[in-house]
Amino acid sequence: MSVRRLGAVMRRLDATKLEPAPEERERVYRAAVPRAAFDIEQALAAVVPICDDVRARGADAVLEYGEKFDGVRPAQLRVPPSALADALAALAPDVRDGLEESIRRLRLTCEAELEHTLVTFVGPGATVERRIVPMQRVGLYVPGGLAPLVSTVIMNAVPAQVAGVPGIAVSSPPQAEFGGLPHPTILAACALLGLDEVYCAGGAQAIAMFAYGAGDCRRVDLVTGPGNIYVAAAKRHLQGTVSIDAEAGPTEIAIIADSSADADFVAADLISQAEHDPMAASVLITDSPELADLVDAALEAQVPTAKHAERIRRALLGQQSATVVVRDIDQAVDVANAYAAEHLEIQVAEAGVVAARIVNAGAIFIGAHTPVSLGDYAAGSNHVLPTAGCACHSSGLSVRAFCRNMHVVTYTAGALREVGGHVVALAEAENLPAHGAAVSIRTQRDT
Repeated sequence: MSVRRLGAVMRRLDATKLEPAPEERERVYRAAVPRAAFDIEQALAAVVPICDDVRARGADAVLEYGEKFDGVRPAQLRVPPSALADALAALAPDVRDGLEESIRRLRLTCEAELEHTLVTFVGPGATVERRIVPMQRVGLYVPGGLAPLVSTVIMNAVPAQVAGVPGIAVSSPPQAEFGGLPHPTILAACALLGLDEVYCAGGAQAIAMFAYGAGDCRRVDLVTGPGNIYVAAAKRHLQGTVSIDAEAGPTEIAIIADSSADADFVAADLISQAEHDPMAASVLITDSPELADLVDAALEAQVPTAKHAERIRRALLGQQSATVVVRDIDQAVDVANAYAAEHLEIQVAEAGVVAARIVNAGAIFIGAHTPVSLGDYAAGSNHVLPTAGCACHSSGLSVRAFCRNMHVVTYTAGALREVGGHVVALAEAENLPAHGAAVSIRTQRDT
């Protein structure tokens, strides 16, 4: 695939000559659109000793790593109730209104997707109940690095609350600017949601705290929430000790756009994702070189006016960002499905029709008036989504992540007699005769 540089912010990749066989499309197109280097295996070398130390020394280790990595040692690991109340009282009214509306909309979608217990009658006197059981204790991680992601509090907590989780703990990095407490807006969101178990811990040490328990924080069953490469590495290392939602990599947006798209809108959306992090990926997939030129011009105009212009420029110039020119929308769909973006916008003439053909994406945003940033805050969708191509096998965070399915089986004597012969035959076929005997001892006594 040829590459050409314009005077544009993003490089341009020409995919029009790529014509892989159907069975090769995913491999070829995924390789054609590069991502940021994100080597979790390398990060594990730094993370494993931290996790082991937290396991051995508990809260003291967590506090010491906070001092080392965040530049401040909190007075205590758990946030005092007064700090939560003070943060909520000081919250700007417009921010509170925004948080409340975001909570309301997300709660509606979570309640709609919550599964319920059901009973299947598989025969006379034989039932299998699929019981929905909430996780009993979860740890929610909220990043606090380049941006205090207050919205992540909502995206983690609301589905957990709707699922009925009785024990919810939150952790966010201590901030030197705020005396070792997490960012006050994050604390305010916790208070607004009624979450009173909040910890001053970030990075791998916070994940280890959740997995093993430390100080006032008892171990949890599940850890959710995005974070940096060290958080992702800690999740990988501790998976099995604790359940995790996913290993989140750098955030990413892909936009399928044709000549009908508004170049200013497209540029603004690419910039909005690049604002997260210098490693963030912004990818435009278009069959219109003319639109690509217009987007280049719009980026040149918009980037210098952004508050985080340097961070945005680094992300857009990185290897993970590009404009991919394709032959037609059919090829655009194939490229998008192979890339499996965390966020996929579709800004084409028949956006709904194209969206129906997408099978790999964390979330899809259809049409000119549905930007990803809407989903980040107040669409009613969840913004904790699979990254790094994992959308081909993983889903975004939802109420289902906080629930377990448990089968409850009830058979009468007659129901067991009806199926018992099949059980014995299958047990013999597996050379496990004692399995069959556990059935036969019952059926023979009942005859």
